Amino acid sequence: MLLRSFAIAITCAGMAHADVKDARFADPTTRYGHAILGDDIEYGTLEIDVSPRITGIANEAVLKHETRIFKLPLNHVFEDIAPRLWDVTGDGKPEVVVIETDVRQGAQLAIYNDKRKIAETPHIGRTNRWLAPIGAADMDGDGYIEIAYIDRPHLAKTLRVWRFKNGMLKPVADKAGLTNHRIGERDIAGGIRDCGDGPEMITASADWVYIIATRFDGETLASRRVGQHYSRTDFDKALKCN
Repeated sequence: MLLRSFAIAITCAGMAHADVKDARFADPTTRYGHAILGDDIEYGTLEIDVSPRITGIANEAVLKHETRIFKLPLNHVFEDIAPRLWDVTGDGKPEVVVIETDVRQGAQLAIYNDKRKIAETPHIGRTNRWLAPIGAADMDGDGYIEIAYIDRPHLAKTLRVWRFKNGMLKPVADKAGLTNHRIGERDIAGGIRDCGDGPEMITASADWVYIIATRFDGETLASRRVGQHYSRTDFDKALKCN
């Protein structure tokens, strides 16, 4: 598509923009048979759509859409539902957050930008061990983004919070007794809400009886019951502050 520039001339050098716009998994595979999400199909490739790159000569430019392809080695899979577009760096623009699994070492949380994997948590440590993301936000108001997930939601049932700072993920808090997924479910429950007084992580209690809201104050995690759990509708109500 040709674009005519009337206000600003575009030079031969062009202009480059590569903000993440969308992402998806590709190359379904059965090379890892954990089937925690209800079937044994995982994914071998992450595709990230980025903002158009503009090239051309003065007053005439070509808008070129681009997709970045990240293909995993055969001993890794994306053991996930869909990529998440979360702002992890705090610059107001999204990165891509995924569950990436080593077939021998289990799952990790991985963060990609348009060029590479920029950060990752350690793999859990053994095969058939998984984690379920909750969300990302500046939970304690310090200017840095925290990322939360449930480590082994069917076994350890432990909330883990990591802070992204100086290009790295650092663990900052853990709390046992919480979960957000049951074996075979095709989605992950809960998320992060802000009802006007700061972010709260919404999960279930380990026994799936209650909906739990958890805050992080920079040092510790504090949880409280905000309702009973009967179905996914109860998570939706909690996330909407009802």
